[in-house]
Amino acid sequence: MKTNGGRRRIRALCRSRRRSCVAGMAQKKYLQAKLTQFLREDKIQLWKPPYTDENKEVGVALKELAKKYSDKLECCENEVEKVIEEIRCKAIERGTGNENYKATGIATIEVFLPPRQKKDRKNLLKTRLDITGRELRSKIAETFGFQENYIKIFINKKQLQLGRALEEQGVTHNVKAMVLELKQSEEDVKKNSQVEEEEQNEAELKEKRIQRMKRGLEILAERAEMLDSESAPYLDIANQTGRSIKIPPSERKALMLAMGHHEKGRAFLKRKEYEIALPFLLDADKYFCECCRELLDTVDNYAVLQLDIVWCYFRLEQLDCLDDAEKKLNLAQKCFKNCYGENHQRLVHIKGNCGKEKVLFLRLYLLQGIRNYHSGNGEEARDYLSKARQLFKELYIDPSKVHSLLQLGFTAQEARLGLRACDGNVDHAATHITNRREELAKIRREEKEKKRRRLENINALKGMGYSTRAAKQALHQASGNLDVALKILLSNPYMWWFGDSGPETNNHQESPLQENVDQLVYMGFDTAVAQAALRVFRGNVQLAAQTLAHNGGSLPPDLQLAVEDSSPTPSTSPSDSAGTSSASTDEDMETEAVNEILEDIPEHEEDYLDSTLEDEEMIIAEYLSYVESIKSAAKKN
Repeated sequence: MKTNGGRRRIRALCRSRRRSCVAGMAQKKYLQAKLTQFLREDKIQLWKPPYTDENKEVGVALKELAKKYSDKLECCENEVEKVIEEIRCKAIERGTGNENYKATGIATIEVFLPPRQKKDRKNLLKTRLDITGRELRSKIAETFGFQENYIKIFINKKQLQLGRALEEQGVTHNVKAMVLELKQSEEDVKKNSQVEEEEQNEAELKEKRIQRMKRGLEILAERAEMLDSESAPYLDIANQTGRSIKIPPSERKALMLAMGHHEKGRAFLKRKEYEIALPFLLDADKYFCECCRELLDTVDNYAVLQLDIVWCYFRLEQLDCLDDAEKKLNLAQKCFKNCYGENHQRLVHIKGNCGKEKVLFLRLYLLQGIRNYHSGNGEEARDYLSKARQLFKELYIDPSKVHSLLQLGFTAQEARLGLRACDGNVDHAATHITNRREELAKIRREEKEKKRRRLENINALKGMGYSTRAAKQALHQASGNLDVALKILLSNPYMWWFGDSGPETNNHQESPLQENVDQLVYMGFDTAVAQAALRVFRGNVQLAAQTLAHNGGSLPPDLQLAVEDSSPTPSTSPSDSAGTSSASTDEDMETEAVNEILEDIPEHEEDYLDSTLEDEEMIIAEYLSYVESIKSAAKKN
């Protein structure tokens, strides 16, 4: 018992020391940002006289400058002088690097290491820009003591491609490179070769898993029309009421990939696996950028993604690497305004309340407060952090109220969302959750019935001889009307060639069967025309008859040309069947990849609005304490 208590006290002491260390680092960072701000405003160049002499040593004027700024900040003069000297040294180092780059082509890269590194996390690395990403990874691993296959490098919010040259990837002199380590343990790299081999295998498996998940997302996007929305809820793109919305085919795949990568990234965020979450979130951002602006303004996904990216960088303690954090947060705020309306009036009109969405604004204000603090804007940081704290008080949920709703058969997630939507009133929350369940059940029934009718119409057209793809395209053009779709197919017989990739569509006949020709002749069509039609439609009597009847007994001109250009398709050889086993294996692998994606897709459509706010509560208190301590750092008389 004593030992366990002792361990607990040791852990508590370690946590206390770490908090103290983090607070000291945060305050120093604020001081650096504030002094940098002053230097810019006063147009002071520390690397030139009188602050630096001809030998690049500190000049006498620096002490006077430190006194001036310490009086302005009411800070300790020695501390201010020390930070200004650090800024001066970095400026000289940067200038030397610039001169060296112009003379030799050797670039300097700022390397930001993971938080677990005991050494200075911001380091400079010299390299040529004509080397590959793999060579840079090797150099970083060797220089800073990583296992090469266990790190990922991000530059300009993109993962470094190993096979391409740095200059081809937009890597320039003085660029920032963030190193992520895919290692769960915080122990140093072990020397034992067997352990290293095991860890390398684990890293390779993790990388393969990430690539498999990305392949799964691509498969889902490609097969969206074939998947049931109940088994893949994120594929059913809906508005804020839960009803499906139509997306232009040209943008649908990009949007599906964006949403899929975002959901997967969010799943890793929940598990606090930030180093794995970030690649998915950045890929989601890339795919969202392929969608039109109007589409992004109709859904809040893009705004939420911007928050998630900045949050992920913050939790990785790498906000310095995200140069456009302010831009992303401003973009999120603008998207929320476009989507929810000024003062959330559109949201209230649609959903009747905006309590659940306030969680997003709490995180937005919190991140804006953090960014302003690290930029040396103390007052702005205080304002945003105070807004976040006020929202937290509004959104805080009494655990006993959650328990009451659990007793009624609701889930904890439903309880939190319901209570926030109803300002903490348990009875109103129970009614709200019940009504929402009924609304969603009705919407799902309607969507299911629409899908059932569509499938029946597809099968009806397939029964007439059209391929699945042709049937789908015609029904899409006809807005689901079977009769109109059939007219479209008859008026555009070339659509029949939009075949599926199955073996049944490749059964091209050079000479049609005589009995099929006789059937068409018996119907009154000319023998030569009947033979040509059967060649075009590969022996399908029904399609040939329908097309000839619709076009007055002859083939349309474009199909007549197709007859002249057609050539026999070789029959399937016995060796083709040997590929069946391989195809089956590929199909199994694809199924596994898809299932790995689906297991992380949340069932509840408002999962992104659900949060216990435990992390936010601690971070708000932490940064407010930093802001409050700015004055306490005043010089002591």
